[in-house]
Amino acid sequence: MSAQFVLLEQEALLHITGPDTLKFLQGQTTCDAAAVTAAQAVVGAYCTPKGRMVCDFLLGQLGEEHYALRLRRSVADVAASTFGKYIVFSKADIAPERSDWQVVGIWGESSAQALSELGIDVPGGRYQSTAGEGWLLVQLDDEGHYLEAWIDMQEHSAQYDRLRQALQAGDANAWNGAQIRAGIGRVEDTTSEMFLPQDLNYDVTSHVNFSKGCYTGQEIVARLHYRGKAKRRAYPTVAATTEQPAAGVALYAAGKSQSVGTVVNSGRDGDQVLCLVSATREGLEQGLRVGSEDGPLLEALPLPYALED
Repeated sequence: MSAQFVLLEQEALLHITGPDTLKFLQGQTTCDAAAVTAAQAVVGAYCTPKGRMVCDFLLGQLGEEHYALRLRRSVADVAASTFGKYIVFSKADIAPERSDWQVVGIWGESSAQALSELGIDVPGGRYQSTAGEGWLLVQLDDEGHYLEAWIDMQEHSAQYDRLRQALQAGDANAWNGAQIRAGIGRVEDTTSEMFLPQDLNYDVTSHVNFSKGCYTGQEIVARLHYRGKAKRRAYPTVAATTEQPAAGVALYAAGKSQSVGTVVNSGRDGDQVLCLVSATREGLEQGLRVGSEDGPLLEALPLPYALED
């Protein structure tokens, strides 16, 4: 019954401030940005006009007219540049260079209890949030076993010190492995503009809101949802190798020279190498291999939620 924490250096916060922030994001991204408050975060993605994702994110509120997108650090610059082309028409400003706020992962069955014992108000559901001076806490699952703390390390580092004193130090690979088992895919620099939201199951993980208004790439994403069927889906797997495959590496089925999938993310769970992959169902059933038809075999793990097709 432990609670662990780790500073997630692979994550970055893209800060956007101003009265038009949520209106701007509502017209650009797949999520219902209008739903965001100090008590509610949302997950989403930004797509090209062709529906390919530039980045995924978790959007939260840090203060009055102050919001942040948590995304992979490797795509932060391209995301800031892409958003920056359009934000000039809104009463909002983007700050891509800020490093004062950092992302901390917290996990374990006793996470909520440990935080409560520190006097921290813990959210009560998936993507709900609580906030205080210099910090935001977001729950990532239904049970409260996985949370993220966004902390202003320059002005309020004492908040991080409290976590260090009360929780067990963990490893970023273990955090990544847990996210892979949860079936939550992340867009990396090597996969930016590669995947449609459905390729990472974002249509069933709350990343896409199909009842909101128009946004960039909406026509492609909605057409696939209502009139088509995703050719590839995301699945957690365990790899028969000690090396972590890089995001973007092609996957093959035995005896097939044509790629049937792509590595989305990789991580470790003890001695096991875990991979979240986006692949065809047929390829998964035939047995996915990394890099070539003779590469390391990937064994499928249970997907903890149901796919619609």
